[in-house]
Amino acid sequence: MSKFIFITGGVVSSVGKGLASASIGFLLRRRGLSIAMLKLDPYINIDPGGMDPLQHGEVYVTDDGAEGDLDLGHYERFAGVKLSRRSNVTTGRIYQSVIDRERDGAYGGGTVQVVPHITNAIKETFTQLEAPDVDVVLVELGGTVGDIEGLPFIEAFRQFSLEREDGEVMFVHITLVPFLRASKEIKTKPTQHSVQKLREYGIQPDLIVCRSENPVSDPVKEKIAMFCNVRRDCVVDERNVSVTVYEVPEILHSQNVDGIICSRLNLTTDEPDIDDWREMLAVAANPDREVEIALVGAYHAMTDSYKSVAEGLFHGGVANRARVKRRDLDSRTLDAMNVDAALSGVSAVIVPDGVAPGGCEGVLAAIRWAREKKVPFFGIGTGMELAVVEFAKNVLGLGGAVHAGFLEPGTKPDPATAAVIGLDREKQPSAAECTWRKGLFAAYLRKGSVLRNSYGDEELVRERHRNRHEVNPAFVERLARSGLAASGVNPDSQLVEGVEVVDHPWFVGVIYHPEFRSRPIAPNPLFKAFVSAALRHKK
Repeated sequence: MSKFIFITGGVVSSVGKGLASASIGFLLRRRGLSIAMLKLDPYINIDPGGMDPLQHGEVYVTDDGAEGDLDLGHYERFAGVKLSRRSNVTTGRIYQSVIDRERDGAYGGGTVQVVPHITNAIKETFTQLEAPDVDVVLVELGGTVGDIEGLPFIEAFRQFSLEREDGEVMFVHITLVPFLRASKEIKTKPTQHSVQKLREYGIQPDLIVCRSENPVSDPVKEKIAMFCNVRRDCVVDERNVSVTVYEVPEILHSQNVDGIICSRLNLTTDEPDIDDWREMLAVAANPDREVEIALVGAYHAMTDSYKSVAEGLFHGGVANRARVKRRDLDSRTLDAMNVDAALSGVSAVIVPDGVAPGGCEGVLAAIRWAREKKVPFFGIGTGMELAVVEFAKNVLGLGGAVHAGFLEPGTKPDPATAAVIGLDREKQPSAAECTWRKGLFAAYLRKGSVLRNSYGDEELVRERHRNRHEVNPAFVERLARSGLAASGVNPDSQLVEGVEVVDHPWFVGVIYHPEFRSRPIAPNPLFKAFVSAALRHKK
């Protein structure tokens, strides 16, 4: 029977629960245990797919096409688990499932209530991950203890802990321990109140992880242990890292967090083997060289809007024993007049998926700059699509070339040029009816292409997609004759998966999302090749 770890957060949101959860998962995996991971989000949205990236950060996509919280990216990058649509559940999905059951008569006309119906539905979300080959299920609750939205989840955790035998369930609480610069003191009162609130709901944490700017001293840990009713060795700190978030597993391991968990859950394992992880951290801390890459987008106001892309660049840098310095540029501030000054000195340009209203022209200016200056360019999703539009405009001479996604509702493109990026993949009549391609799809890579060479001459690759627009098939041959080759195609539908400028050192665009399958010690080949191209250009 699987053991369960429930991870909650206190004092403030974004306290680092996702990184702590991912790090614990990493350490348990390295101890030889099999794990499953689940993120519970208290918001009423069905999933994060349509949420504003400036509010919620990036949308993470799994192999099976589920749109999930960005913490799923932490789980996969750290712990190496393969997640699915069962790995992220929201309040909206919980209530939707209960209402659907009520409409189908499953409750026999009885009164449907938060307890037991909603709490039972919540318990089903994590018990369905239980399996004979799963040693531990880690369940992270979004938000902060005390939030009204999270109460049904906390109650479900409490009920579940009473339904299982001692040693089968453990509670980990991540809490902020602030440092007051004026008095030069670390304050424990917020943590005390957070744990007090958790205990009011019937849950006593077994392990408290203190998020702090500075290391938490032993006297402070002893104070927290006493007032929060936990053993002294079960209060640990997760201080701010100096180089990369990938330091967190080692910080927790140095305080025996994984040993404490295994002891509490009666799990017998060997010590974790993390030598390769430490080697990666050593390279990150002391790289041989540095390169600056411009990331052109419109959502930089939210740090996590391009989280997986940023991590992919880090992974590619480590693989080349280099530090990648990012120059984040707001595409809404760029135009043909200032793009040269804005991009001056960078060794490469990357344009990720998603362009906010008003940012399209700035992206096109940056793409044209990279193409004409022979600076390495990498376009992902919308970044690739706009690279096709830019080429059609400025090389094919189709001044009216457009991306259908940026047309005003009811507006049709000039028939003489049409939309080089369109919605007619399955000849759906409108954007509202056009389905997305989400999840893992295959791409056949043309022999001799930069794209195929980047993958080590692999002929067929499978990558995660999240796109609804496609390169218009009517333009593929015309683009190729002018120097923009379709170097990747789907073997079944013949849809364009990747393009490249043939007379350019490294100008590649892919409609899929290689960042979602990139890992710190196993970088996606495209990020490794892109950073390598940037380093060559710098020379």
